[in-house]
Amino acid sequence: MAAKPDDSKKRKHVPVAGGKSAPKKLKSSTDKVLKKPHKLTKQLGDKKQQPKPHVPVESKRERRIQAKELAEARKKKRKKHYTLEQELASLWEKMRTRNIAKEERSRLVSDALKKMKGKIPEIASSHVSSRVLQTCVKHCTQDERNAVFVEIRPHFITLATNTYAVHLVTKMLDNASKEQQAQFISALHGHVATLLRHMVGSLVVEHAYQLGNAAQKQTLLMELYSPELQLFKDLISAKEARLVDVISNLQLQKGSVVRHMTSVLQPIMEKGILDHSIIHRALVEYLTIADQTSAAEIIQQLSSPDLVRMIHTKDGSKIGIFCIKHGSAKERKKIIKGMKDKVGKVARDKCGALVLVSILSIVDDTKLLSKVIIRELEGILKELLSDQNGRRPLLQLLHPNSSRHFSPDELAALGSSVPSLVTKSPLEVNDAETSVLGEAGKEDADITKSSHVNEGGKKDPLTRRQELLVHSGLAEKLIDACCEMAEELLRSNFGKDVIYEVAMGGDDSILSPTLDGKLETLHGVIASLAAHPKKEGSDEQHLFEHFHSSRTIRKLILDSPSFACTLYEKALKGKCSIWAQGHSAKVISALLETSSSMVHKLVEKEVQPLVDDGILKLAK
Repeated sequence: MAAKPDDSKKRKHVPVAGGKSAPKKLKSSTDKVLKKPHKLTKQLGDKKQQPKPHVPVESKRERRIQAKELAEARKKKRKKHYTLEQELASLWEKMRTRNIAKEERSRLVSDALKKMKGKIPEIASSHVSSRVLQTCVKHCTQDERNAVFVEIRPHFITLATNTYAVHLVTKMLDNASKEQQAQFISALHGHVATLLRHMVGSLVVEHAYQLGNAAQKQTLLMELYSPELQLFKDLISAKEARLVDVISNLQLQKGSVVRHMTSVLQPIMEKGILDHSIIHRALVEYLTIADQTSAAEIIQQLSSPDLVRMIHTKDGSKIGIFCIKHGSAKERKKIIKGMKDKVGKVARDKCGALVLVSILSIVDDTKLLSKVIIRELEGILKELLSDQNGRRPLLQLLHPNSSRHFSPDELAALGSSVPSLVTKSPLEVNDAETSVLGEAGKEDADITKSSHVNEGGKKDPLTRRQELLVHSGLAEKLIDACCEMAEELLRSNFGKDVIYEVAMGGDDSILSPTLDGKLETLHGVIASLAAHPKKEGSDEQHLFEHFHSSRTIRKLILDSPSFACTLYEKALKGKCSIWAQGHSAKVISALLETSSSMVHKLVEKEVQPLVDDGILKLAK
């Protein structure tokens, strides 16, 4: 059995006499012992008892003014010419208004230039002062402009790389004299390659390149070719426009030039600075001398969606054609997809239209072309028909590489290719090997002989045109648009070529026999318009008398017997004597000049007497 715990240590209850426990005494408030308060508590108690002083509440406006004053004070400490900038800004607000008097503006410009004298290179980097300086340079006198030019001339390179000062430099170039332009281009000597690698500085080099004459442009380009040409400006001759001629005449090492140009152009392309014409020109010259490996690397690098940024210049469109011609199917696909939603803008551009023409002539993936390019062309078809450049892709599909629609230079550009990437026959390669001296020439010939490079599509050109023009539905919409706009197109300098090619059915009769019914409708529309009677006293000329429409109708009569018969039946039968004199006589004479015997039989009874009577003269 467990032992009981020891309770000896517990406090025992002692009963009070009487047998009852004493009642517990309750403490009252009077029994509390008052303690001396702590010193700190006393002080706090005193503060609570003191009334709070009245602090005036600031309004939002006062707080805003106070914050503005504080910001102004900070700017004065941070910016050396802050006060001057504020004064210039107030003058600028007055001088840039349109309704200000010329004398008042000249006075304000002179005051601003006096305040800035001696400080222009320092304050030109400010976004405020730069704008003031641009306005002053635009409206100041020639003497004042010369003074500004002299002051900033030692600082051209520094200012050219500043985000705000660059606009002052370009404005000075726009208003500079020929001597000042020459001085500025001379100041760029030795810095061209460095500035072209700079996002802001490249704008200045491009601006100078655009404004310079042929010799000055060549001077800027030469610095990209070889380090020797950077050191010795006297070696440069304006007559040597092509890089191949420069290498030949100065006896430069071709390999050294290629390596130097690669080191210059590669960083520029990696940074995506592709918009400038000077870079396009340098790339074209580089591709003329580069070996096959180097040229293929450049083509591969440029064959991207960014190519659309280059094709707005003459040399840029050449590069675009090179990329289409020598690129792989995958690279061509990248280029075409990069044009999505931009086809209309590209088609209206003089140089960009040639790249579109090249794409439609070379690329075999007609499904992709129909999806990206043809669909966008259909959406703006009516606008393109009368556009000088926009009609060219359509004319290329209707009549490829026609000298009537493309100039010799444009046809040469469409047929150009990179020399090192052109596939040669074994006979040509052997001739090249025997004619070229040195081991390097033999190596290049061996590479060309053993390589396979894309130079065009494998699909039959006629099949490609049918798929793009007829099977895609473009031709049907094209004929409908011509029917709707027939009179406007016939009178248009550029639209007349489109309606002529459509009415003829295209080269190789590509629209026949699929769309013969549509073509007859178009012939009927033109004949109906021509059947309108001649209005005496009207300012608008009849189609037979208008310069463009009369020549287009005459050409259609000579080349299309079906159109000639339709026109005679609907518009000229019994009325040939009315149109046998004046400008319209060429249309009537074409009825007998055509080689079609069917047309001769139809019109001979009515037209031949006019010739016999001497009223109508036929061309010899």
